[in-house]
Amino acid sequence: MTGAKQIMQAQAVNNHNIANLSTIGFRADAVSFDSEPIYGPGYPTRVNAVAGDAGIDFSSGVMENTGRNLDIAINGKGFIAVRGADGTEGYTRAGDLRVTPTGAVTTASGLPVLSDSGPLVIPPSTQVSIGSDGTVSVVPQGSAPFAVTQVDRIKLVNPKTADLQKGDDGLLRLKSGVKIKSDDTVSITSGTLESSNVNAAQSLISMIELQRLYEFQIKSINSTDQNEQSAERLMLAS
Repeated sequence: MTGAKQIMQAQAVNNHNIANLSTIGFRADAVSFDSEPIYGPGYPTRVNAVAGDAGIDFSSGVMENTGRNLDIAINGKGFIAVRGADGTEGYTRAGDLRVTPTGAVTTASGLPVLSDSGPLVIPPSTQVSIGSDGTVSVVPQGSAPFAVTQVDRIKLVNPKTADLQKGDDGLLRLKSGVKIKSDDTVSITSGTLESSNVNAAQSLISMIELQRLYEFQIKSINSTDQNEQSAERLMLAS
C-alpha cells in the first residue's frame, strides 16, 4: 500500500498545479520519488518509493499585456511583498492589484500590498500609476491632471530561491522565517501580468502516468493477496 499511497500524494500535487493553470504568477510545485529502505526483520534489500518535495519551479510564466495601470509584472527575478492572512509578510508574483474604497492597495485575492513602511495606502485619486521601480504615483481628486504626486513605493524583494518555501496560503517565505529586505535592482512593467508557469501538456501527461502507476500498484497488491491465499490453501491441503 505504501507505493499506492505515495503515488496518490504525487497526483495530488500534480492536480493542484493543473487547478492553478490560470492563476496569475503561480509557481508550480514539483515532486520526486526517493528510495527509502524498509527496516525490520529480514534482509535489508527491500525499499519503498517515497514521494518527496522536490521544491518549486521558479521558471517564468508568459507575460501578457493588459493595458491596465494597476497590473504589474516582475521583470526577471524578484517578488512583490504582501501581508498574508495570518499577518506575516509573504512574497508573490501575482501583480493584479486593486484599490479598496479606503485606499488600500491589495492583490486580487485581497492581501495588502506592502511598502517598506507597512501596508500601501493611497489617497482618493483620479489616476494611479506605478513606475518601473515600484513607485506609486497618483493624481489626487480635485487636482489638475498634471499634478502628479508620489505616494509610496511597493516593496520588491529578490531572495535566493533556494531559501524560499511555499506556505499553505500559496505565498513564499524564507525558510528561516525572517523578513526579506527590499532590493532596488528589481524592476516591474505596468500594464502587464505574468501567467502561471504550469505546463499544461506536461501536467496532463504526468497525471496519466501517475494514474497508470497507481493501477499497477493496485494490481500488484491483488496479485500478492491471491498468491498468499493459494499458498495458504496448499498448506492446509498438505
